[in-house]
Amino acid sequence: MCLFCKIVKKEIPSNIILEDENFIAFHDINPKAPVHILAIPKVHVDSFNEAKAELMAGMTTFIQEIAKETRLDESGYRVITNIGEDGGQEVKHLHFHVLGGAKLKWEHISDADPKGYL
Repeated sequence: MCLFCKIVKKEIPSNIILEDENFIAFHDINPKAPVHILAIPKVHVDSFNEAKAELMAGMTTFIQEIAKETRLDESGYRVITNIGEDGGQEVKHLHFHVLGGAKLKWEHISDADPKGYL
């Protein structure tokens, strides 16, 4: 069972900020912004590549609720999901980082030459 599935089952404590029957959101233990929340589906899905449209529709609404609950909808925020090793995915359970609370920078992007990918 993955780390996030254990959080869903309440086997591992987390600082939950929002939860419904399908999704749960909690503070990241290694925040990269003043507000850094992880939003995950309660059902295990490895990554965005396996996510169904219906799940993503619910996740969209859930993330919007997180933004309202934390008042990030007033100032702005970023939503990120990492997919696979090169994308930086560390936990193989679909999750979205909701970041805000400050003017966010974009310094972590690689300086790799895009010509090899286009």
